[in-house]
Amino acid sequence: MLPTKIISRFRLFCQSLFMIFCLYTGWHFYLFYLWTLDCSRAFTPRPPAVEAFLPLGALVSIKRLLLGAEYDTIHPAGLTIFIAALLISLLARKGFCGWICPVGFASNLAERVRAKMHISFSLPIWIDLPLLSFKYLLLGFFAYLILWQMGLDSLTAFHNSPYNMISDAKMLHFFLQPSVLAGSIMLFIILVSFIIKNFWCRYLCPYGALLGILALLSPFQIKRDPDTCIDCKRCDNVCPASIRITRRQTVWNAECIGCLECLPVCPAKGCLTLAGPGKKQANPLLLPGITLGIFFLCYLLALASGHWHSTVPVAIFQELYQQINSIGHP
Repeated sequence: MLPTKIISRFRLFCQSLFMIFCLYTGWHFYLFYLWTLDCSRAFTPRPPAVEAFLPLGALVSIKRLLLGAEYDTIHPAGLTIFIAALLISLLARKGFCGWICPVGFASNLAERVRAKMHISFSLPIWIDLPLLSFKYLLLGFFAYLILWQMGLDSLTAFHNSPYNMISDAKMLHFFLQPSVLAGSIMLFIILVSFIIKNFWCRYLCPYGALLGILALLSPFQIKRDPDTCIDCKRCDNVCPASIRITRRQTVWNAECIGCLECLPVCPAKGCLTLAGPGKKQANPLLLPGITLGIFFLCYLLALASGHWHSTVPVAIFQELYQQINSIGHP
């Protein structure tokens, strides 16, 4: 078995590469956006991967697909990435959150800064638990509106609406020109993330809530041997999800992001292990291997089958982007 000390570095390496790719994608989308507004003469193709930041649209698309409609032709990459994240959660816990998500990477960096500054603040349980439920309430709200209330006709009407077609530009517009309220909220979330561990992911992300629920079906769990445990609590302290690992024999928890950061910090040999299918001990690198494998397999299948690039003509994007301020939610 490979030494677990490389896990943390490998995770940071993977997260860094995905973050660089996201920044690259965002910059190219911004150049495309400028071209559509006639602010730039140089044409930059619209990068499909920008659709990864449209999870609500993907939720609409996946319900349409399950009801017999066609694969999303407007934001197909967004649906593909969403499906990949769901499959990863079913097989490899919240591996998407722990190894791929750029917001998770930002939280990871904030936690490293927090540790170097020796900030050890944590919320009392009577505040932590109500806040922890908030992201599940958000998930329930969106699930009620989309999965319960909207039928195929309503879903298709939204899917074909101008608002959905420019939802990527709306997202960019939000960050480029935030309102005072929105800007204040974003600044608050950024600042508090350096004080409270994993603040956005733990309390506010409905996407992570959905993946966490599916992750309960994953065949992988962290196992703790109480006979060899020395109760040093290093695993508790390093866990991004603030799981009390020393109080469990099996980490079967919707908050576990599958980061495996607890394994290399445990000084007791054989105390913490990764259990796979059949409850047998598994190589820790199997979890990120499955995570990355599913992600890139979904990408390659979508690319080969024509379900990665949008079929909306560039001229339509250009026309709608120029009307962005007059197009509201349907």
